[in-house]
Amino acid sequence: MKWYVLKFVTRSDKNEIEAEIQVPPESPWFSGHFPGDPILPGVAQIGMVKDVIRQVRGQELNVSGVRRVRFKQIIRPDDKLNLVAAPLKENTGAYSFRILVENEVVCSGVMMVEELKKRENNQYDDSN
Repeated sequence: MKWYVLKFVTRSDKNEIEAEIQVPPESPWFSGHFPGDPILPGVAQIGMVKDVIRQVRGQELNVSGVRRVRFKQIIRPDDKLNLVAAPLKENTGAYSFRILVENEVVCSGVMMVEELKKRENNQYDDSN
């Protein structure tokens, strides 16, 4: 079971990736973070960004870096998340991103990704 629900993902006329995501209360991320006051950890938010970019590019990806990441507000179970990612012009593997809840930015930053190379046995090489 996927730990979140990707309701839709599209690419806009401005080449922005847009997605709507919901994280149900039974997601394993909420079970220990924090009991009685569940919030979605930052690593899960970064993982969602990678997944959405991967889906649009149609490639297995490795995150080679993140920078200028800001966690501005808490994400709670069942919050409706809107994710927007746009490739940076100067680097085809870099994307600026933001996650919004009710039109308020809750997380933003830049993610650098690179395609995982397939080995001869059709396994992905993530050693770079």
